Amino acid sequence: MNDKPDVNAAYALNGVEDVRALYRDWATTYDADFVEAMGYVYPQEVARLFAERRRAGDVPVLDIGCGSGAVAEAAAGIGMDGLDLSPDMLRVAAAKGLYRRTIEGDLLARLPIPDATYGALLSAGTFTHGHVGPQALDEVVRIAGPGALFVLGINGAHFEEHGFGAAFARLAEEKRITEPDYVDCPVYAGDSHDHADVRALVTVFRKT
Repeated sequence: MNDKPDVNAAYALNGVEDVRALYRDWATTYDADFVEAMGYVYPQEVARLFAERRRAGDVPVLDIGCGSGAVAEAAAGIGMDGLDLSPDMLRVAAAKGLYRRTIEGDLLARLPIPDATYGALLSAGTFTHGHVGPQALDEVVRIAGPGALFVLGINGAHFEEHGFGAAFARLAEEKRITEPDYVDCPVYAGDSHDHADVRALVTVFRKT
């Protein structure tokens, strides 16, 4: 793993302790060094699609892999909970007063959340290289209530390499979710860095 806290180091992560270590070192400068410096518009895209697709009953809302709170900032005024693996990032987000509560949890294990808790689940930046693959989807679906809305951003290359399409097809075939709608969106604005052309597929569906 690259020891420098940046997007290249994040893509090279390998395991839970790597993730915690990187974000422990990055948490206090993450907004300035990454969100602002790299023109990170991905959370805004996820929040926009949530606003377009949501219904009145899509509550409570969970921000999966909330980090420092960029999705909650983009969806200003919508009370939500924040889930993240990094306690250091959660402290940054909590200090902003963006969430009703923050929850530390690992998507690749059982989360400390009861079945059918949430009416909407959003994510930007979690389903990507070095982070979380499709094996987490069953746990994410477990904590959603019937009819819950999902707006999950998935790095475009990660989607192809790690079999997200097949995972969503399985869940739909099992009648656990509706047929997903895939919306292509930018991750960054501008062209001032090597990752400027990265795209995401925001996957929108509901739990059946």
